[in-house]
Amino acid sequence: MSGFELDRRLAADSLAVADLSLCTVRLMNDQRFPWLLLVPRRADMVEMLDLDAVDRQQLWEDIRTASEAVRAVFSPDKLNVAALGNVVSQLHVHVIGRFRDDTAWPAPVWGVGKAEPWPDSARSEVQRLRAALDS
Repeated sequence: MSGFELDRRLAADSLAVADLSLCTVRLMNDQRFPWLLLVPRRADMVEMLDLDAVDRQQLWEDIRTASEAVRAVFSPDKLNVAALGNVVSQLHVHVIGRFRDDTAWPAPVWGVGKAEPWPDSARSEVQRLRAALDS
């Protein structure tokens, strides 16, 4: 794990939640969408294929764990999982809970409207996600 640094843009746009076996988990600071970022704690990773075989398998396990946590905490209609990296090249995976009545449905969430930061009083979502990730 030596040399890993979270990209400053990911850090600025999200709240720390927990660390899984491979990934640090962050909640996007936009209450319109329950949206986790999973960032493998490995230096200089850009694509999934940059990970070794063991880490690739662990990434899928971390995605499953995060997806189950989003489902348990927010009960979305659908889960979207994506790894784009067009703006931030550091390898990261998005796990997004979607609702049929959200502001972007059925389109992707990127570039839709303006982010609505989680209020300080809603930081309990982070605690609920931590508990779900630990179970």
